[in-house]
Amino acid sequence: MFVVDDEETVRRALARLVRSAGMTAKTFPTAEAFLTEGHAVPASCLVLDVRLPGLNGLQLQEALNRKGYPISIVFITGHGDVPTSVRAMKAGAVDFLQKPFAGHELLDAIRRAVDRTQEAVAKQAECSEIQRRYETLTQREREVFALVVSGLLNKQVAGELGAAEKTVKIHRGRVMAKMQAPSLADLVRMAGLLGIPAQPSSVRDTPGAS
Repeated sequence: MFVVDDEETVRRALARLVRSAGMTAKTFPTAEAFLTEGHAVPASCLVLDVRLPGLNGLQLQEALNRKGYPISIVFITGHGDVPTSVRAMKAGAVDFLQKPFAGHELLDAIRRAVDRTQEAVAKQAECSEIQRRYETLTQREREVFALVVSGLLNKQVAGELGAAEKTVKIHRGRVMAKMQAPSLADLVRMAGLLGIPAQPSSVRDTPGAS
């Protein structure tokens, strides 16, 4: 995990606390120093001071969010206020601790941050794998995919595409196989992760289409 705080005594104290809990800690005095070196190294938690020289903590959070860097942040500050804490939490911070805080409070927040990062990394990996599978589909298979996960029956998909129902069944089987989807529910979940749009209004609004 990482610690970014401009006070050396604070960095040392936080590093000792983290290491006492069996975790490793690398510290940085500024946001710029972290962006130069730290964000290139996989980590699960960033303990971040709000007030820093140069880029402040909130600006660093924004920069990391833009980069899509998977790390959960625990903010610490001696000058906290409600608007700042609300902004930090809305941007995804795990916690916002006011100095001085108890060691167990920070460690509890760090553990929650680690869990969240691990979940985010796992989801990111899953999305990448699903995207890889989706890219193996032909254009026609992608069209069938989109219509099937919208809840249309094979005959409705066939009508929408101007194809034979038997042909649609073949394409649907290939989609299920290539996407490694055991069930329609799994395929629908994958579509959600891929951002596959909902069924066309022309089909949805057709009487008797349900």
